Amino acid sequence: MNNLRSSSKLKRELDNLTLIQLFLASFLLIVFFLIPIFYLMWKAFVYKGSISLQNFVFIFSSQDFILWPPNLNFVESASTPLGNFILIGLRGPDFGIILNSIVSSFLVTIFSVLLGIVTAFAVVRYDFPFKNIIRSLLLVPMLATPFVNAFVIGKFLGPNGLLNYILYDELHILPAKILIYGLPAIIIIQTISFFPIVFINVSSSLTNLDPTMEEQAEVLGSKGIRLFKDITLPLITPGVTSGATLVFIISLEDLGAPVGLSGAFGSGLHQKLINFYIYSEFRRGLGSIEQVHASTYALAVILMIISTIAFLGIKKYMTLRQYSMLQKGGRFNPRVRKIRGAWGTILALFLLIVVVSCSLPQIGTFILAFTNWAMSGTALPTTFTLKYFFQMALDKDVVNAVTNSILYSGVATAIMLVVGISVSYLVSRTHLPGLSLLDTISTMPIAIPGIILALGYLLFFATVFSGSLIDPFVNPGILLIFAYSVRRLPFSARTIFGGLQQTHVSLEEAAMNLGASRFETLKSIVLPLISSNLIGGMLLSFVYSMNEVSTSITLSSLKPQQGPITYYMSQVIYSSGAVGNISVAASLGVLLMSLQIVVMFITNRVLKQRTAFLGV
Repeated sequence: MNNLRSSSKLKRELDNLTLIQLFLASFLLIVFFLIPIFYLMWKAFVYKGSISLQNFVFIFSSQDFILWPPNLNFVESASTPLGNFILIGLRGPDFGIILNSIVSSFLVTIFSVLLGIVTAFAVVRYDFPFKNIIRSLLLVPMLATPFVNAFVIGKFLGPNGLLNYILYDELHILPAKILIYGLPAIIIIQTISFFPIVFINVSSSLTNLDPTMEEQAEVLGSKGIRLFKDITLPLITPGVTSGATLVFIISLEDLGAPVGLSGAFGSGLHQKLINFYIYSEFRRGLGSIEQVHASTYALAVILMIISTIAFLGIKKYMTLRQYSMLQKGGRFNPRVRKIRGAWGTILALFLLIVVVSCSLPQIGTFILAFTNWAMSGTALPTTFTLKYFFQMALDKDVVNAVTNSILYSGVATAIMLVVGISVSYLVSRTHLPGLSLLDTISTMPIAIPGIILALGYLLFFATVFSGSLIDPFVNPGILLIFAYSVRRLPFSARTIFGGLQQTHVSLEEAAMNLGASRFETLKSIVLPLISSNLIGGMLLSFVYSMNEVSTSITLSSLKPQQGPITYYMSQVIYSSGAVGNISVAASLGVLLMSLQIVVMFITNRVLKQRTAFLGV
């Protein structure tokens, strides 16, 4: 009897709409995500035509990949050719390619957690002057300025940068000029870019925290640091853990910082990272796949394993259901302590210093775009100009890159909308077996570095579909569309799922009881009710795709004329192009930031959805 009921229920669930949605979601995730990844993994275990661990043995026995004992001589001192000042270079220790990546990501995570918790606690728990403005400004570091941010950091931290200009040339505090590059520069750039992820998660946890828990502890005599350590911190641990793990994964796969620093400072320890090494090998394989060393595949698998382990550690916080919870407001009013007078001013000034310091890449990008700063060779700009925006509009290479970005992102947005609706509807409205697996797979692209997906595309589609329209050597543009669709699908599905969860299923059941099919119910009832979520999801998907870095710069290397905005920007910075072009790249950065700000305004104010951006 139970088997008959289960069979009847399954038959009702598997209508035409469900089958179509299953096919669309499965096709995208299997063909353009799972198969290329598994193909890459298989290649990693092949050595001279046989299954072997030799590629991994080569990596773990090479001093290039794991340097032990590490080189801890990370301070260098040298006189300039003219001898007019001494330059001290802080380049960080060298642990080898694998350990450098793990150590730098770990430190970025630690610093981001500390800064994120402090700023979130200050903003949520205290009332001080200009609080709402500062809360919004703390999200500015998340505005994407791919590759240009590294050049900006160079203008601030370089020998002739603003830091040395103030502390050495003007105030004479430093005995020598300081150059910060290598791992320390990577850690600085990534920390100020990614700490808002922790800030957002911790802020959400504090807002949703039941205040009676802390009040009861205070009645029993707990207060101050002890109250925070014993009560508050354990209760917000899920938010801290989720934010920290996201920062670790994004830091580990971030290709913008090392590529940008290579253009700003030249060779340095920032090049001795897993993703940068894979990117360099990828570029070597522009002529044919055979030019890529087999150990690169093994290294890619190691990177993927590290990020996947981190992802699985917070799997329960990274499903569609949890995403929707993070968008909702808390059930409780958070405890807010009013600070007036000097202490309120001090707290506001502290947070303002954090905002300004962490927004230097965005501020510098605006300065580069509107002045002659890139060409001046001085610590400060001297001339205001709009010529780089006119050049951006007239340069055929720039126009081509912008056109490509809009085309790829637009088509990818349409795909994400259809597949996002399919996945979200299946997970929230049906009870088919295996949907938990679909939920997991649809969120897993967060854990897979873009460079890994690009390498999987190179191996699989160039081998199996050689000479076809989806061969990356023939037409990488098509693969970029699907790469965007897969990489950004979790964020699109999150927004749509949130709308479905807020729409009571009884409305659909009533329509179906009156004879409407599931498709008619979805079209006439569900989609109109979640229209704001659909629009928000489309806007998020589009802007995320426009900002995509890793897959864009790797796949576009195969055919530069099909490259999007981020590829053009990477070439200008990485190739040490003309300084005028750097300002054009900064103008493109302003364009991307403006797009993000518009989308944030529409989703937050018009559509009433809380939104933040992850620039990965």
